[in-house]
Amino acid sequence: MWRHRHLLGIEELDVHDIDVVLDRAEHWFERSRKTVKKDALLQGRTVVNLFFEASTRTRTSFELASHRLSADVVNVNPSISSVTKGETLLDTAKNLEAMRADLFVLRHASSGAAAFLAKRLTDVAIVNAGDGAHEHPTQALLDAFTIRRRKGRIEGLVVAICGDIAHSRVARSNALLLGKKGAEVRLCALKTMMPRHAEALGPTARVVPRLEQAVDGADVVMMLRVQTERFGGAMMSTPREYARTFGLNAGMLTRAKADAIVMHPGPINRGVELDTRIADSDCSVILDQVEAGVAVRMAVLELLLTNRPQR
Repeated sequence: MWRHRHLLGIEELDVHDIDVVLDRAEHWFERSRKTVKKDALLQGRTVVNLFFEASTRTRTSFELASHRLSADVVNVNPSISSVTKGETLLDTAKNLEAMRADLFVLRHASSGAAAFLAKRLTDVAIVNAGDGAHEHPTQALLDAFTIRRRKGRIEGLVVAICGDIAHSRVARSNALLLGKKGAEVRLCALKTMMPRHAEALGPTARVVPRLEQAVDGADVVMMLRVQTERFGGAMMSTPREYARTFGLNAGMLTRAKADAIVMHPGPINRGVELDTRIADSDCSVILDQVEAGVAVRMAVLELLLTNRPQR
């Protein structure tokens, strides 16, 4: 049974909550592969996508998920909204709430933005679609779903998360979720891209200094983009040098298990953190992650909205 009013982060979920989402996503995954993908489950409900940061996969998959459940969808573009006139996030949200929206999907550059709204709005469910470098819960859920479908389990697997850990909400949410589900999580980054006390990112998280150590014997290798938009100063010498020391190529991947899978939350900097041949190879599940995103977000919308009374 689902017991949460909002989805703000993985930190608030226990193993049962995670399994509820993943198990329900299995249903919607199979439904999305049928000719008739639509269900009337959320007919009459309104989902508002509030994306204050650029997004392709997350915004589009939430929109598709809403449409496939027959919800009405409104996409608010901050660049052509009253935000440009100085309206605050809270005032924007309160005005949309007054229009009787049912759920907000919020992406924002400030950590804690989703929780901030959740504490101040009374009639709207909030889904955190990424808040600063804090969390991105639905990304972690779709990654777990992809791993479980490909590997049959999460428990006992070795997962290497490599790249810009310091600025990655994906890394934090995945380390939390995978640790709760019993996977060993290895975190690997340049010193300038590794946060202090990184082991605290998840219950089984362990920092390893070299990519070779992280990949060695891994079941899953998750590469992260260098998020240059989130820092001002130089944190690496050049993209070529980064690719040489922390990029995943065919030679490096031979250190992982023979049936290892490669993941990336996107967008990919091809030739930097990930060699193009690896990104397009049979071991890559990057497009599987994208497909899983729609099903997982359908499950989240269903769980949050079907347990709330219609007004």
